[in-house]
Parts: sequence; C-alpha cells; structure tokens
Amino acid sequence: MNRLLSALLLSATVFSASAQQTQKPVLHGRNWMAITGKPLAATAGAITFQKGGNAVDAACAMLAATCTMWDTLSWGGETQLLIYNPKTKQVIAINAMGVAPTGATAEFFKSKGYNFPPEYGPLAATTPGTVGGLIYILSNYGTLSLEQVLAPAMELAAGYPIEAQAANAMERGKALIKQWPYSSKVFFTHPGEKREAPEAGEIFVQKDLLATLSKLVEAEKKALKQGKNRKQALMAAYDRFYKGDIAEEFVRGAKEQGGLITMKDLANWKPLEEKPLMVNYKGIDVYKMQQWTQGPVMLQALNILENFDLKSMGYNSTKYIHTLYQAMNLAFADRDFYYGDPYFTPAEPMKGLLSKAYAKERAQLIRYDKNDANIGPGNPYPYEGKTNPYINLLKSRGFEMDTSKRNFAPKHDMTNNSPKTEYQDRLWRGTTSVEAADKEGWVVSITPSGGWLPACIAGNTGIGMSQRMQSFVLDSAINPFNVVAPGKRPRVTLSPALALKDGKPYLSSAVQGGDTQDQNLLQFFLNVSEFGMNVQQASEAANINTNQLWLSLGGTKTSDREPKAGQMLLNSNTPEAIRTELKKMGYNLSFGDRTSGPINAIFFDWKHNSLWGGSSNHGEDYGIGW
Repeated sequence: MNRLLSALLLSATVFSASAQQTQKPVLHGRNWMAITGKPLAATAGAITFQKGGNAVDAACAMLAATCTMWDTLSWGGETQLLIYNPKTKQVIAINAMGVAPTGATAEFFKSKGYNFPPEYGPLAATTPGTVGGLIYILSNYGTLSLEQVLAPAMELAAGYPIEAQAANAMERGKALIKQWPYSSKVFFTHPGEKREAPEAGEIFVQKDLLATLSKLVEAEKKALKQGKNRKQALMAAYDRFYKGDIAEEFVRGAKEQGGLITMKDLANWKPLEEKPLMVNYKGIDVYKMQQWTQGPVMLQALNILENFDLKSMGYNSTKYIHTLYQAMNLAFADRDFYYGDPYFTPAEPMKGLLSKAYAKERAQLIRYDKNDANIGPGNPYPYEGKTNPYINLLKSRGFEMDTSKRNFAPKHDMTNNSPKTEYQDRLWRGTTSVEAADKEGWVVSITPSGGWLPACIAGNTGIGMSQRMQSFVLDSAINPFNVVAPGKRPRVTLSPALALKDGKPYLSSAVQGGDTQDQNLLQFFLNVSEFGMNVQQASEAANINTNQLWLSLGGTKTSDREPKAGQMLLNSNTPEAIRTELKKMGYNLSFGDRTSGPINAIFFDWKHNSLWGGSSNHGEDYGIGW
C-alpha cells in the first residue's frame, strides 16, 4: 500500500521537460502503467498490479470497475480492444461487440416509425459483450483468477462514494429512467424527494449487481473445487452469464420491458479474436480494429496525409487545419458508406480503402482554397481488382466516376453552430478508455462502452443494457454494409489504437467521444510523431473536430444524423487571424476551451526502458504508474 500511495499521480499543473506547459504532469513508470476514465478505476488497476497481475489482469480490473460506476458504461455493454503479446510480438484484436437480437430487422423498426433504431431503452440493446470479452482475455492472456480481478469492482458494488458526474446524470435522466422499473429501483435512492438520485459523495450501493458478480465468482470457485483447470473455471463463469440463471433473469427482465433479446441470442454469441488492420505511416505501424468499428478512418486519413509535408505547415496553422479537416472528411465519407460487420455479406472493400494508391487519389481531391462540401465516398474497388457493385446507388446520390464532374451533395444543415447543442452532444457522446502496460511487454488498449446513463437495467441483474443498436442504419442508401439484421454487429465508433516502431510498442492510446474518437486519436498521433510532443503534451494539445459526417449516435430522424458541412470545432485560443482565414475558406466555426478529447495513452521509451503515461485534462481520466 505504501508503494501504491507513493506512485506518481496525474494531478498537478507543471511544465514539461520541453517547457511546454501542461495541466497534468507526464506520468513515469518502470514496472507498470494503469490509466482509465475514473480515478477509482485506475486505483483498481494499480491494486491488481500490486497483486502480481500483468497488464491484461489490470486492464480487466479497470474495465470491471468502470462498468460498475455507470455514467459512461455498464456491464451490459460492449468491449473492443487491442493487445500486444510480447511472447509472439504480435498485435491482436478482441471483438466483444454484441449483436442485434432475434427480430431486429429494418422492417421491424420502420413499422414502429423509426428511421434509425432508438437511442435508449430495451429496443436499443444488442446482446451484452463486455462480460464475455473480459473473461476471454483473462482466460487466454491474463494470470489471475476472476475472483481476484473482480474484487475491486465487487467492493465498489457493495458501496462507493459516487461522483457528481454520474449522480447528476441519473437525476438529469429521470424522465427516461422512470419508464424502467429496475433502473428506478437502483438509481433513485431518494424516491419521492425533489432530488431522487444520489448526491455526490453518497455511498451508492448496488445489491443486484453485487449478487450477479458474486454468482460469476461462485461458478469459478465451484469449478476449481471440482478439479477443473483455470480456463475451464473461467468458462464456467462465462456459461453462467450467457446460458445459466444470470442469462435467464437478464432475458426475462429485458422482455418484460419490451426488449427482443432471447436465451438463444445469448447462448449463440461469443467474443472473437481478430487480426487488426494496419498501415505504415513513415516507418510506424499503426493498428486499429476492423471495419465493424470506425478505426480504419484513422488509417485512411494517415494514408492521405502521408502525401503532405505536415511538419512544414506548422501545428494548427491555417493550412494544417484545412488539410487535416479535408483528409478526415474524405475518410469519414468512406466510413459512412463502406464500413460494416465483416462476418456478413456483402464484403467491405477494405483492401482498396487502405491502399496507398487509393489514398493518393483521394488526396488529389483536396482543394486548397476552400472547404469542399460535396465530398462523398470514393470508389476503392478498382484498387482491389473489382467492380463496385454499388455504383448505381452512388450515382443516385450524385456520385460521378469522373472526379472533375463529381457533385456529391448530401443534405446539410448549416444553421446549428453551437458546441452545446443536442447535435454536438451526440457527436461527442462519451464512454471511457483503459490503457495498461507492464515491464514484461504486455500492452492493452480498450474502448469499452454501452449501457450508459440513462440506462435500462435488465431485471434484477443490476446490469444496464447496451444502446448500440442505434449505430445501425435502416436504409441501404446510407450504407449497404450496416443495415440492421439479427446476429449482426453495428458499425460502432469505438476505436482503440496501438502503434509499433522498429517492431516494438511505440504508442498505445484510446479516447471517448463518439464520432470524434478517431479525429482526436489521429491528431494525438501526429502531435507525437510529427511535432515531437511528449505523451502528456499531445493528450492535452488543442484538436479540431469536423461535423461533416453522418452521426453514428443520436435521434431516430434522418435530420438528427445528417452531415453539417463546413462546421468545425476549434480551441478558444485559436488566433483571430487563423479564424478569419478559415471563415473565408467556407468554414462555420464553433469553439471550446478544451478540445483534446479525454485521451489516455502510453508511450514506450526504449532508450531508457521506461513507460510514459498521458491522460488528458479534459475530464476525470486518471493514471497511476510505478
């Protein structure tokens, strides 16, 4: 405990070694690093390292703790992560995204008057993936028991002093939460009073969730007593959640409130180990999840930007901002039309989308004098020797094969400029991130989510259901690869990143923020690789955001999701001269005091064999290193 209390904390305003001021110090560690979106959850990671666990164990403990603290995710959500395995020297991806349940079809949602699946409630829920993902990585890459890893989360469920952010979100979401009896039972500790949600600092107890987690541990312990090995015991806990009494109560509670998830849906689901996608940017191998996430957006943007001398432009100069904005728009236009679940047909043209030649073609579309409001998806199929089966669909939307005649013009609403609008809330919608690394070389980068407040709890499980169904589309004209279907994964925004240099870990990073995730991670990466910032400077540095994309999260009306061409978020400190130049180029500007996004990251210092941790000054994110 003394060692834990002596650990370096991300807390004070300091000047970095290069004299660029940051509001938090860079975090140094020799043995391990644990960073996540909640201080108590970072402590759970540190406790797990102190038990002798590796980075996978610590990441599982932090994931479990954040799921128990509610405001950004819960246990019924989804988890996606990248792991660097020092034994194989390979990066692997774990897909623990739930799927659309039985009956979830485009026709079903249209019959209820939706243009997109709903944002909240039982009909927004995919099957839960986080529990299965956690047990899978713990079983295959961790060292500790489920009981050891869940211990901090179970202590939190037994009662912890809730922070204002989560408590106030419960109170704000009162109208929705009162539709769901099991949520009301958990969240309203003062029923009938003016403030029904907990107060900040109140000890928040979750008896049902504690009982559920206890059942998982009981299943593991029972299997061990029967002579089962560690993996078999972990799978006993897995089976109890997805096939046993926990599953039965989850399904009963979901159906009672109008949900679609069945016992068969839970039993058939499983986490998947995948090969991540990768591009090389100037000697650095950058890894992202597959196209059921938005991760390839960052890879496409890097391929496009490799055609420019970004360093000579200068960090956040007018030319740099414009080039970055246009490159992101090109990548997002492809995301919005071509990304989807690779386990369903049709197959996404990822080889073409990630080819350097295609990126060069896309880069040539960038205009230097103004924003291009008509940018649409490209045609990557020739770059993998195929004919585009959706040319007619694209042509109906204004796509021209001859780029000189192209006039792709989606509907744009230029009237909504405030960063505090409902649109911006959907653009930035938060989750959390988990970063862990250890001296043995294990690295874990996670962006979990789902079941955020206001959450619908499934029966007496204490588990909030996912809301990720809203990321599907119902109209193939928007994206033929992402139309909802039973058993299918939605194309999500969740997108951890991991980079290797000279075959060794270089940067591990993740960020919350809906459609802005790969915008902020792209700029964080460039801050380090192009502009020489350390990991803390890069995580606090001012970013820009584009709104010229289809929202992945939001309302059920098409107008809620449509691109806002030319809209850009800038930092409030942007010089007036740059603002004026951007306005002349057709940009519609809004401003924020902190525009980095809540980035968490680890830099690997091979010269000194040490770890550098960075955690943005944007929110509650926090790190501990030793």
